[in-house]
Amino acid sequence: MKLAVPDLISNSYFPAVAAAELGFFKREGLDVALELLFPVSRAYEALRDGAVDFVGGSAHSALAAFPEWDGVKLLCAQGQGMYWFLVMHADLKATRGDVSVVKGRSIGAAPWVDMGLRGLLAASGIDLERDSVRIAPVPGAMGAGVNFGVTAAKALEERKIDGFWANGMGAEVAVCRGVGTVVIDVRRGDGPKECFNYTMASVATTDRLISKKPDVAAAAIRAIVKTQASLKADPSRAAEVGRKLFPPSEAELIAELIRRDLPYYDATISSEFVAGMNNFSRAAGILKGDPAYDAVVATQFRPHSKA
Repeated sequence: MKLAVPDLISNSYFPAVAAAELGFFKREGLDVALELLFPVSRAYEALRDGAVDFVGGSAHSALAAFPEWDGVKLLCAQGQGMYWFLVMHADLKATRGDVSVVKGRSIGAAPWVDMGLRGLLAASGIDLERDSVRIAPVPGAMGAGVNFGVTAAKALEERKIDGFWANGMGAEVAVCRGVGTVVIDVRRGDGPKECFNYTMASVATTDRLISKKPDVAAAAIRAIVKTQASLKADPSRAAEVGRKLFPPSEAELIAELIRRDLPYYDATISSEFVAGMNNFSRAAGILKGDPAYDAVVATQFRPHSKA
């Protein structure tokens, strides 16, 4: 079986990556191989087309290949809350929480990921046209895939962009190099409160797989839950995975990033989250209706998502 992720050298989808690398899928009877497919829309298109069995990506992005949630379900959360960071160049002397720093600036963001930033800025009173904010893909990132956040940090360092909206690894690299300042971390309380439920890192699969192989879907959820529990018990296990998959510099950072993320390691998906994501998705123009909770989440597997 194949599980697609849109970014690998990152903390964003680490529970899914670690479930494969630390053997938790295997312990549940699943032979799961990771496949890197960037951007996230491409990962969901592969799911739709039967090329992969699961996607570990941003929840709202399922709509890239499954309009109105037709044919896909979220199985569980890899972590609660919108998990990207707004990082601006250190020379701008931005202060934490001051979104106005984006005015007149260029911000790098990946396709579909950028929707979270656009929603955040709109909720914060920023008008992209009026305030001359330019949001576009990070230069050189479309071919990077494996290290989007790190590529964003490099582009920031080279002043190809004024800031970026990307994962925690990219944010950490930029801060450690002294070229970036974290302005917004939605998970930890920055920005309007509703932005927390715009999206989350989830695991999704097709209605087709759920119908034909419900035991496989249930086993995948259990593997994620047990991976989260293992990392909570011993965050240093993240470094074990990092040393296998990451360049040395990023491998040194991953255990600390995962330690910070542990409070958000809860595999359940709430009705409050789905309502918030639906509102965000309609505002972003990628959803027309108001799908019910059980049209988005595979609710029959909820018992498996509890630690």
